[in-house]
Amino acid sequence: MAMANPGMARGGHLYLQTNETRNCVVHYRRAADGTLIDAGRVYTGGAGSGEFKPISGQESAPNAFEGAASVILSPDRRFLFVTNGGNNSVSSFAVAEDGGLTLVDCEPTGNPVMGKSGTAKSLAFSASKGILYVLHSFGPDHLRLMSVDGKGKLTARKESYTVNTKDKTDRVPTMAVLSPDGKFLLVGTTFDQPIAHTGLYPDGSPILWVPTADGKYRVIASNAPDPDGLIVFPVREDGALGTASFQDGKAGSPFYLAFLHSRPDTFIIGYAVGDGCAMATIDANGKLNVGPLMKVDTSVGLPSELCWLAVSPDDRFVYATNFGYSYVSSFRINSKGLEIAKDPASPRVPGDGTARGLNTVVTSGPADSWVTPDGAFFYQIYGNAAKLIGYATQPDGSLTEMTRVEIPYNSSVGLVGF
Repeated sequence: MAMANPGMARGGHLYLQTNETRNCVVHYRRAADGTLIDAGRVYTGGAGSGEFKPISGQESAPNAFEGAASVILSPDRRFLFVTNGGNNSVSSFAVAEDGGLTLVDCEPTGNPVMGKSGTAKSLAFSASKGILYVLHSFGPDHLRLMSVDGKGKLTARKESYTVNTKDKTDRVPTMAVLSPDGKFLLVGTTFDQPIAHTGLYPDGSPILWVPTADGKYRVIASNAPDPDGLIVFPVREDGALGTASFQDGKAGSPFYLAFLHSRPDTFIIGYAVGDGCAMATIDANGKLNVGPLMKVDTSVGLPSELCWLAVSPDDRFVYATNFGYSYVSSFRINSKGLEIAKDPASPRVPGDGTARGLNTVVTSGPADSWVTPDGAFFYQIYGNAAKLIGYATQPDGSLTEMTRVEIPYNSSVGLVGF
């Protein structure tokens, strides 16, 4: 059996950010059977974007950040870091032995807020260098750095970096992740232009094809077709970043990057527009080698917006969240790469009918997810359904619902625990 027996799980803690205008973190105690107990809210001292979605300009929609890793733990679990997308700041919390949180600091990232909301959304932390890397949806300064001292105090640094190119000056990155050896910072992308800037058709569907100077039309999904959707920055000794290399993600919108636990040079890519996953490696020079795309069933409509991944601790399964389909698919990792395990792996979760994916299908907006350290349970945010659902993982890759709790409607993002 690939997964631990749920009855043997020890329980733990789970954290979610509400992303409300007065942002806060919800702390859940996770019982041995996987059920969740609300242990209270702790305010971040910063502002979320609320139900507003800056990427599309929608007044109320799930997946506000179009990104991932907005709530992360330090490797030693002493600190929890949270982005405040509304006012472009980051909060740090001290984590007690009982999982309780105490706000330590809240500091601006250095990027001004332009318009109704900021877009700080994804974090990566180098414990050895004491550096937080903060990714923003809108540039040109997509990446800002913050120093973290031994007590969790934050200090913004002057450095800034972009994922724009000479010809693509309005790109939307999705998440930043450090390679396990800390030598490289990898950044995924989704759009070469945000929908908020390209606009909507009269029926409310997004404009995904835009005219170019030569009169031809091109899709705004990144890495489609230009082979430049994955960005790799070398990390210097002082934590600053070197010159970026723009590399081929092999399919449209390489959104999520998840490294395997026991193979530090190997990671999985989830594609929002490529509708599947691929296995990739990174070598000592930061060069990527991306394997073949394994697609999910797309009969519901294109694209599936496969945007979040959770790798089981034994590296046998990848749970992939399809935003446009309102369910999770699972992949089996084998010696040759990836294969479909269960598609879908969970039943479709309905929303309230007000949110649609890029494929125009009504969605409940599933976003961030998390799998427990023993692999027994998997948790999934469904923003438009205002639900956080917990599943028991099964040996065949399927998921069986065993708990659900109410969360703030549409705004909730970020999920991490121990």
